[in-house]
Amino acid sequence: MRALNFYSAEYHSQLVCRRKKCTIRLGDKTDKYGEGDIVWITVGPRFGPRRKIYTAVIDRILFKPISQLTLEDLQGENPDISKVDDVMAFLESMYEKTLASSDKVTVVYFSEILE
Repeated sequence: MRALNFYSAEYHSQLVCRRKKCTIRLGDKTDKYGEGDIVWITVGPRFGPRRKIYTAVIDRILFKPISQLTLEDLQGENPDISKVDDVMAFLESMYEKTLASSDKVTVVYFSEILE
């Protein structure tokens, strides 16, 4: 079983209320996750304890430059984001590096599995 883990405490509430529909990760993660994969959605620090929020299925995976992110991608990542610049600033803070709009990201869409 794989996990999609979220480090930021800000994501905990978005995941609990099911507002977050996808994650945007820097680089190519298509070899790590596949459409139809079952994953745990978790929150917690890297190399630390994590809390399972729910089980999900990966619906869709897209690999593209940051400049080609759509409004659906942005709002799936965070419903309060509507501009590529905002998600780019967020990614720069998460990855602690300066990014260009040509840098590529993987967008992973997921849906909860009701048990």
